[in-house]
Amino acid sequence: MKPSHFSIGRWTAGAAAAVTAMAATGQVFAADLLGQPTDKAIDFQPAATDLRAQAMDFHNWVLLPILIGISLLVLGLLAWCILRYNARANPTPARFTHNTTVEVIWTLGPVLILLIMAIFSFRLLFAYHDMPKPDLTVKVTGYQWYWGYAYPDQKIDEQTSNILPEDQAHARGVPYMLATTQPMIVPVGKVVHVLVTGADVIHSFSVPAFGIKIDAVPGRSNDTWFKSNVTGTFYGQCSQLCGTDHSYMPIEVKVVSQADFDAWVASQTHPAPPAASNAAAPAANATAPAAAPSPAPTRAAATPAPAAAQH
Repeated sequence: MKPSHFSIGRWTAGAAAAVTAMAATGQVFAADLLGQPTDKAIDFQPAATDLRAQAMDFHNWVLLPILIGISLLVLGLLAWCILRYNARANPTPARFTHNTTVEVIWTLGPVLILLIMAIFSFRLLFAYHDMPKPDLTVKVTGYQWYWGYAYPDQKIDEQTSNILPEDQAHARGVPYMLATTQPMIVPVGKVVHVLVTGADVIHSFSVPAFGIKIDAVPGRSNDTWFKSNVTGTFYGQCSQLCGTDHSYMPIEVKVVSQADFDAWVASQTHPAPPAASNAAAPAANATAPAAAPSPAPTRAAATPAPAAAQH
């Protein structure tokens, strides 16, 4: 078996050719889709809430620089040890086993790094838990394998949200396995309090564009919140392995204007009356017994029979 030879030159040339080909087809630097995954993208979905934007900044400007710095430091130390202390460059090795200065540095260094991370992460964590006064509450229940949405403030009973069949998704031009038969509908710019529970097993309610992800546990009510800054349709999925059809219980949230939300609530709580032709018949039947006189045969039957008829 011939040994394989890795060539950094060939790898770089191949990567450059792939990037050039992708750029020629418009697959690089394509605008990210709002509220859903973007094909061939490597970054987060665009943020639709302030908290999601803060979480992305924490990742990009705090965690990534620390990660890159630690990686470069360790790589540099490894290279220095390999080059400086190999058998050829250092034929007579040192005989000491401990160095107090080095041990203090590699103990205090990680502690300081964790403290820096804690300052930003705790601030973000407190912001997630410091929910403003909610404008509406949505109760979310996870089932095997679909979601149920109820609006207690608006007196709207639970509505079942199933995955949209593939043919219907293609016909509507919406992403299959993300679009649903009944989305959650909320107004833009309003604080939405989400109560989450499970009916059978543990599910997880997650919408990446909002930066929320919380478990739906049977017998327990967890809660989170979001406040979308833009209108649109935002997708998520159950993020907990909950059974054979775990991948078939997507989440769809439609953020609409306040006027559209009020109209939707009115359509759910005050359904349109039936047609006039259908309503006229029940009304006539309801008034007929009171308005119509008693039938003549009934009165005749109540009159005593003549004496001649009795013989």
